Amino acid sequence: MNFRDQRILIVCFFVFFLNLPLFLFCPSSLAQSEEEMQVLQMFYKEKDLVVSATRNAKPISQVAENITVITAQEIENMNAHTVADVLNRIPGLFINFNQDFGATSLLLSQGSEERHVLVVVDGIRWNFLSDGHAETNTIPVGIIERIEVIKGPASSSWGSSLGGVVNIITKDAGKTTRPSGSLSASYGERDTQDYRAQVAGLAGPMGYYLYAGHQESDGLRDGREFVEDYNLYSKFHLPVSSKVNTDFTLGYSEPEVKIGDFPSGDITQKGASRTFFATASLDASLTKELSFAMSFHEFKQRLSLTSDSLGLFGLPWDPPGSLMQDSIYDEENTGGDAKFTWTHGMHTAVFGGEFDRGTLDQTLKAGNLLQLIYGLPAMATTSPGINRWALYANDTIVIDRWSITPGIRYDRNNITGSFVSPSLGVTYRIWRDSILRASVARGFTIPPLSMLSGGTLFAKPNSSLNPEKIMSYQFGGETAALKYFWLKATFFRHEIKDTLTAQYEPFPSPYFTLVNGKKVRRQGGEMELQTVSFYNFYFVGGFSYVHFSPPTEASGTKNSYSYSLGFRYDDNKSIRAELFGHYVWWNLDSRSMAKYDNFLWDLNLAKKIFVQEKTTPELFFTAHNLFNGANYTRPEFKNPQRWVEAGIRIKFK
Repeated sequence: MNFRDQRILIVCFFVFFLNLPLFLFCPSSLAQSEEEMQVLQMFYKEKDLVVSATRNAKPISQVAENITVITAQEIENMNAHTVADVLNRIPGLFINFNQDFGATSLLLSQGSEERHVLVVVDGIRWNFLSDGHAETNTIPVGIIERIEVIKGPASSSWGSSLGGVVNIITKDAGKTTRPSGSLSASYGERDTQDYRAQVAGLAGPMGYYLYAGHQESDGLRDGREFVEDYNLYSKFHLPVSSKVNTDFTLGYSEPEVKIGDFPSGDITQKGASRTFFATASLDASLTKELSFAMSFHEFKQRLSLTSDSLGLFGLPWDPPGSLMQDSIYDEENTGGDAKFTWTHGMHTAVFGGEFDRGTLDQTLKAGNLLQLIYGLPAMATTSPGINRWALYANDTIVIDRWSITPGIRYDRNNITGSFVSPSLGVTYRIWRDSILRASVARGFTIPPLSMLSGGTLFAKPNSSLNPEKIMSYQFGGETAALKYFWLKATFFRHEIKDTLTAQYEPFPSPYFTLVNGKKVRRQGGEMELQTVSFYNFYFVGGFSYVHFSPPTEASGTKNSYSYSLGFRYDDNKSIRAELFGHYVWWNLDSRSMAKYDNFLWDLNLAKKIFVQEKTTPELFFTAHNLFNGANYTRPEFKNPQRWVEAGIRIKFK
């Protein structure tokens, strides 16, 4: 980061903390005006209750963790096609993907590795057992009611989640006999298509929500293609009595992607995924103060990653289209959880436990060239498994303006043993619209199952790997007391040890083994800003900065930072418009041939054609990368140039 950027960072945080004395020395008895309350409600409204911090709904003002919430309406306004499109706008998250339609992605939180970020859908852990990361293009963005993102370890509630948690909460079943829902269709350049249909209602006592979607694209860059994706989802809500309710979900998704050509490796890659999941849950109010909830899930996902030769070297045993390597992972995870929630006076305590059994059937195929050069077998199969269980407890203690949340969790699995994750969070409400936050937490991430007992074509398994561990410290605050602004700032310091490091065998052997290596420190800060509406216009902005010590092993990166800027118009009647820009400085060395010299700007427009009592049609238009910016980490992952799409959305109720 150059001196100019350092000054920007210093000024941003200085402006925030310059106002703290105004908050701290304001008389506690000062009444809040109705106008100020309206300002506060404008910023929080749908976001006032969150569940991810303690696995129980609580006001966001009592949450000590660094949390960001994205609602279904915000997702619709940005015309997002994937979860990665949505998460790419959140300060503190660094999404590494080529930004093509339906592209695969890697999620990094405050400089973490992708395996450190836990993705949860309907309570199901979405991360691959094989390598630890989560692929979000198998999650239909249309079924999402809200996304809650915790940046920093959340192990005292969720277990293996050193970098953070992305908790995806799906839409509720309907509550009226008259069905409500929407139909939408969009079409863009390179035959890019996105179709969605959803309906919710009541059938007798049972509420239902049904969704179907289809996406496809010829690829916005040559050599890439989002072949197609069909996805289905359903949720049913059935009350057993006035105090007992049950829910059932089923979901299926099958994206297929041509990832692209990689001339440097003489390969072209494609990937095919398939996910199926089902859940059954029960919620019961036992007494006025005590409630009980339990759920069970079945989750299956299959990934096939195939690399074929481009034939650039003209070798007779390596013709174009011949197999270079194929990795197939069939995973199944079965489990459940249960919790008691006790509310009494100033306490809201949660006591819970969970278990799951994960199995991985892994098939690795090597083409003729790899067999000839390295002596690899034509095919190798392994079937490792893991059994996990955990107990956790936390309490939210509210004393006047203070909210104190101690938490602890005990995790155990049959490979790496046990781990204890304590945490302590504190919030202090200066005013009703100003909050200070501080938290300290210990967390972990277990090594990927392939690295423990499966291996890959060139990676040898190491059953003695230990979990990566973290001690995290965060401090910050947010305020709407400036009347026309909402401002949030967070500082963090993460101390990680037992990081996974590749240990290579002497040349010319291609084999390596992951071992627990050096200590790493990640520290930095974030800031988010939003203004009130002024003649229906308002501004949003964000900034995040991460410093690595020592520099990252793979690229030598010492620091990364990102900016986001948005200008929006909404007359609350018929017209919406948004110009949103995002920029990431990856600070990679010259070997990567990366390029990130521009903001990427998207323009979204929407116009309601007419408004009837029961039906509202809306036309929308999006120009992606409006000014042809470049922001990518490898030349093979070049982002698309400007491309446009248009569509129609019809809502009915």
